[in-house]
Amino acid sequence: MNDDYEKGYKQFAEMVGADNIESLVSRFRSVCPDFEKEVITVLGGRIWTRGTIDLKTRSLCSICVLAALGRSNALKLNFQMALRNGAEVQEIFEAIFQVAAYAGFAAAWDALEKLAEVLDDEKR
Repeated sequence: MNDDYEKGYKQFAEMVGADNIESLVSRFRSVCPDFEKEVITVLGGRIWTRGTIDLKTRSLCSICVLAALGRSNALKLNFQMALRNGAEVQEIFEAIFQVAAYAGFAAAWDALEKLAEVLDDEKR
């Protein structure tokens, strides 16, 4: 394994939880083994591990972009990671209001519905 993959695996394990990392990697791998390697290596090992901004800020930025683009699978994962990265629910709401202003209220509504699912799952 290369260093970026190992860094990415460790970073994702921190953000999704050590007990959930293998499930996530398996989901990516089941779609396409090369997809899993690239997501872990590039996103986890090269993007999420960069300095300058903290993980919570990266999470809030990711939520805004994914909500604006309507990417529900990635949005759900990023809501889960944002909570683990220290984002408060109120901060996530505010990020979604930014989406409403710039990408439309429909995009924000879809994001809020997905957030409600994640918060409901967290209670269980």
